[in-house]
Amino acid sequence: MMYLFLRPVSKSLSIVALIVGLSSCASKDVSEEPSVPSLVGKNTGYGETSINGPVPQNPEMRLSSDFSRMSATSISSGSRSRKLIALTFDDGPNPSHTPRLLDMLRRRNVKATFYVTGERAANHPDIIRRIVSEGHEIGNHTWTHPNLKKLSDDRVRRELNKTRDAIVNACGVQPRTMRPPYGSMYQKQREWVYREYGYPIVLWDVDPLDWKKPGPSVVAQRLISGTRNGSILLVHDLHGSSVDAMPQTIDTLLRKGYQFVTVSQLIAQKSVAAR
Repeated sequence: MMYLFLRPVSKSLSIVALIVGLSSCASKDVSEEPSVPSLVGKNTGYGETSINGPVPQNPEMRLSSDFSRMSATSISSGSRSRKLIALTFDDGPNPSHTPRLLDMLRRRNVKATFYVTGERAANHPDIIRRIVSEGHEIGNHTWTHPNLKKLSDDRVRRELNKTRDAIVNACGVQPRTMRPPYGSMYQKQREWVYREYGYPIVLWDVDPLDWKKPGPSVVAQRLISGTRNGSILLVHDLHGSSVDAMPQTIDTLLRKGYQFVTVSQLIAQKSVAAR
């Protein structure tokens, strides 16, 4: 499957993206599937940064994101041979917490991967545009966040299609990977999703259980202590305390010599190492 990308959004849209509106949740009716507009161009804004203050900086990670030679249908970590890690955020975007998270990431030149739900993406397209314009990656996290093991294949398709279309309609970029809610998915589902959509199923190997809201310092320490080469870190930008934990987490890991990459870059490097 080929993936094409639009050029980064205009400066005017970037400004709009900073003005985040509060809106109600979208309908959970997944019976209609909007068409996907044709995509041209490429997002070239990967390296955009705004550096202010004495915080550690992630280096420019000009690594390939081509994982077309990947043979596995799912992944929970990258290669353990290099200090590359991927920071991922689930269940957003959140109009209060995601914009300030993006400020934190931009200040440190960290590019993350956001697994957004379709409902929230449709309600907050301005934040989706900002995520892409600042060089982050967006993945498919379904429309209504269901346990996919309990759904028929057709219902899973509707969940994925409607979320894909909401993302494309917001920013013009196709999601390249997906994460099943709760990490719950049968192997046979992973196989046909990978075959039909080209989505590797992305899980994780560091989970701070931040959804239990243990507090920012606890979340940070769990992420820091659990991280090793190739780790995929799971965080939820839906929660303010999780976002509050990010400066300590990111700064400490950078000082330990880790380098942050997107999930696609991590997968691509693992594919290269396996050859």
